[in-house]
Amino acid sequence: MRRREFIAMLGGSAGWPFVSRAQQPGEKVRRIGYLAPGSPSLPASSQLRAAFQRGLAEHGWIEGRNLVIDYRLAEGRFERLPDLAAELVQLKVDVIVAGPTTPALAAKNATETIPIVMVNVGDPVRLGLVESLARPGGNVTGLAYSVGLELMGKGLELLKEIVPRARRVAILSNPTNPSHPLAVRDMMSAARALGIELQSLETRSPDEFDAAFAAMAQARAEALLVVPEAVFTLNQAHLLDLVAKHRLPSMYGDRRNAEAGGLISYAPSFPEQWRQAAAFVDKILKGATPGELPVRQPTQFELVINLRAAKALGVEIPASLLARADEVIE
Repeated sequence: MRRREFIAMLGGSAGWPFVSRAQQPGEKVRRIGYLAPGSPSLPASSQLRAAFQRGLAEHGWIEGRNLVIDYRLAEGRFERLPDLAAELVQLKVDVIVAGPTTPALAAKNATETIPIVMVNVGDPVRLGLVESLARPGGNVTGLAYSVGLELMGKGLELLKEIVPRARRVAILSNPTNPSHPLAVRDMMSAARALGIELQSLETRSPDEFDAAFAAMAQARAEALLVVPEAVFTLNQAHLLDLVAKHRLPSMYGDRRNAEAGGLISYAPSFPEQWRQAAAFVDKILKGATPGELPVRQPTQFELVINLRAAKALGVEIPASLLARADEVIE
């Protein structure tokens, strides 16, 4: 059991006291809409949903007691998100919790009045979801995945530490995710400072994975950076099979990819983001205005290194990097 899991089992690591209480006489049952791209059958989706429920319970909101949650999961079919968001609006939920970026945008497009708590959204200011991080305005607040250049540059720096001779790095992104063109643009700036040439490749679905990796091979890419995206997580096995086949040292913005066999990941904790989203829901249900609740940016990031993947690739991880890792998979 990892240290963070043990701490979470004891009651969470962010200092929120655990509160559980029975519904009081006359207490109104509140209704939340939950919008996400995953599937109920996927462990990754279940993990995030459980983290959110745990966060709600820490604030005294218990599903089936004083709270109803209407779940709308797109099961990997992103084109369904606008209709699913419209369903939640028709149900007149008190709050919509939506993440990552594409579900949050679908929720925003569906309503300008129902409060929305976004989770893991890339650069919400540049996407127009909020006016500013300090004072969002409108009906959206919540948690950002990253803002601007810093995180993108850090991922490239870490990859460069592992493969110091790499001069050409491929980036895999999904152009249908509105935050990805912004992320790729930021990485281009970071790459110039590191003396790296980037090969930008776009895939909208797993059907396009093979062609993208063939293009990497043709361009002789020496490493790969995968921009965090539900399409890549939902089709993780296919993606990692191709990474192994082409023997590419790979960096991910989602630790689940490193846990499943990718080389390294650097990212905020997604379950922790969803758990923290419950604090926003609690404040809104108690009368807070979303436009006045500052957006939270991640302050802690997890570095996960998979030594089994390193061994298979014949890559030696520097001892200095291993010492900084939050988890080393052996």
